[in-house]
Amino acid sequence: MSDDTRDINDDTDSSEGNRGGRGGKQIVRPVIRMLGKSPSRGVARRKVCRFCLDATAVLDYKNPQLLKSFITDRGKITPRRVSGNCAKHQRALALAIRRARMISLLPFAVTGR
Repeated sequence: MSDDTRDINDDTDSSEGNRGGRGGKQIVRPVIRMLGKSPSRGVARRKVCRFCLDATAVLDYKNPQLLKSFITDRGKITPRRVSGNCAKHQRALALAIRRARMISLLPFAVTGR
């Protein structure tokens, strides 16, 4: 039998064994696995805010090269859990991206393919 399914009649602890129990029918249930967790992965490093570490990196709406690294290829602002920014700098980053979009330095959305 495969790893993903398990026969409930395989229990050797039961006193009934394979006699009678369910009229000969075997119920197969999938084994529940933790989604997104693989045992081979190491300990993930905590992401740190780029702007807290480097005081020379200034958030400015007039710097589209810096802001482009915080938007996706579809034009969406990357969330904190992905970018690793702290809450203070994520708010400032979102404001700078919105301002850059208003004066056409950054796109609102990517068109065509």
